[in-house]
Amino acid sequence: MGGVVDGVPAGVELNLPRIQEELDRRRPGQSKLTTQRKETDTVTLLSGVYEGRTTGTPIGFTILNGDVRSADYDHLVDRYRPSHADYTYEAKYGHRDHRGGGRASARETVSRVVAGAIARQMLEQMTPEAPPAVSAYVERVEDIAMPEAPAFHDKKTVDATPIRCPHAETAARMIARIKEVRKAGDTVGGAVTVVATQIPPGWGSPVFDKLHADLAKALWSLPAVKGLELGSGFSGTLMRGSEHNDPFVAKESGIGTSTNHSGGIQGGISNGENIVLRIGFKPVATIVEDQSTVNRDGIPTLVAGKGRHDPCVLPRAVPLVEAMVLLVLADHALRQRYARL
Repeated sequence: MGGVVDGVPAGVELNLPRIQEELDRRRPGQSKLTTQRKETDTVTLLSGVYEGRTTGTPIGFTILNGDVRSADYDHLVDRYRPSHADYTYEAKYGHRDHRGGGRASARETVSRVVAGAIARQMLEQMTPEAPPAVSAYVERVEDIAMPEAPAFHDKKTVDATPIRCPHAETAARMIARIKEVRKAGDTVGGAVTVVATQIPPGWGSPVFDKLHADLAKALWSLPAVKGLELGSGFSGTLMRGSEHNDPFVAKESGIGTSTNHSGGIQGGISNGENIVLRIGFKPVATIVEDQSTVNRDGIPTLVAGKGRHDPCVLPRAVPLVEAMVLLVLADHALRQRYARL
């Protein structure tokens, strides 16, 4: 795998071990709750960095695959797995590589994590007095949910358990559920919450590049995402305007709001409050039991899930969500530089 990150200003000091730390949070095989594929996910920078600083030119990088078993996919050469991209890719391109690891595979997300880690360091250096901070965590697995309202939780608290839920009691129940589902050969989904704090007011654009629209596009591009909420989300549709409006108040840091149903964004522009998003992930489509499908000729057949797959994507999705939010915030931070004299 690999990628190119373009648009990073010259002079950003890049700490490679910090980038690797983010990759280690995403890599497979890190616990019994994830796929047992073993990858080091070691990143190698190819361009755009000299003596630890960005040069302003595109940053190229690679991550080598090590634990590859293409034979696990031989039975899929002419069959379409339910809820996978096998059929749609073939419909678009006329043929497909059935061996796994393609653009529809969650393997491609390793490149997003590298880019997000670069964006994080860039944002920290653009506003060193109060750098933006982004943290995601698992809020819900199937019907097991945290009892607390969305809030910012630091990485140490989030990573204290392998499920990456900062509420210990809920985390234990989530872990038990995933183990139960894995033993049954099935999969399970849930939701990740991400909170971005210390975002200055004014980031975003009024119409086509609204901040929440760009965040939505970035997060919807992640594999397995099925839903997205900003602030009060769908629960806000059950409220009246008198309940949902966020009154402005004076705070030590300046103007703010006493509530945050807006999720930190109004009119497509950040208002200085925490940006709060909730992302729904579907159950992994690959399951152990036989499933009904058809082959390329439309003849009914069965397909079984072979290989090494996650019973639940949520623990490894946390760094992915953070990466995509960081990339969007970095873009809008650069735009805001030139929004006014």
